[in-house]
Amino acid sequence: MSQAVGNTALAYARVWHHVDASDRVLGKLAERIALVLMGKHKPIYDPSVDCGDYVVVTNSKKVKVTGRKSEQLLFRKHSMYPGGLKETPYKDMMEIHPDEIIRQAVSGMLPKNKLRERRLERLKIFPAHRMGIIGGNIMRSWDDGTLPPDFNPSTPTTSETLKLLGNQSEKFKSSP
Repeated sequence: MSQAVGNTALAYARVWHHVDASDRVLGKLAERIALVLMGKHKPIYDPSVDCGDYVVVTNSKKVKVTGRKSEQLLFRKHSMYPGGLKETPYKDMMEIHPDEIIRQAVSGMLPKNKLRERRLERLKIFPAHRMGIIGGNIMRSWDDGTLPPDFNPSTPTTSETLKLLGNQSEKFKSSP
């Protein structure tokens, strides 16, 4: 007689989460994304095991920062040559690479160990609400945490598409 003792393969299954970054505060959003990438929301969490889920972030251009961070925040990188320091202000970075702002914030929230890069690979960030074929993988949306009753995995479901579908269904109900 054999019994499954311990963690099963289903417990380690990776789920795709969708996050709409519209009007969300950068730090709080990055903290929650980091927890999901690490797998801390699962009962089988172990710091030495990579058991986190995938996270898809849309509308990264609409993320907000509090206080005067939009004027004071600088993104730095260095080429390792003398005088190779490049500083980019937050406003310029928001126009050029809005996805990199969220990626660096999440990277700072993750533990500094060998699993960090592997966890960051599971983070997909898009500047607008369109995410292409990746949208078909999404199982959970952070808007309300539930699946819609007519869930179809072949069509991407984001908050924007759900609003459009809701508006279309209201038009059909109101028309004779």
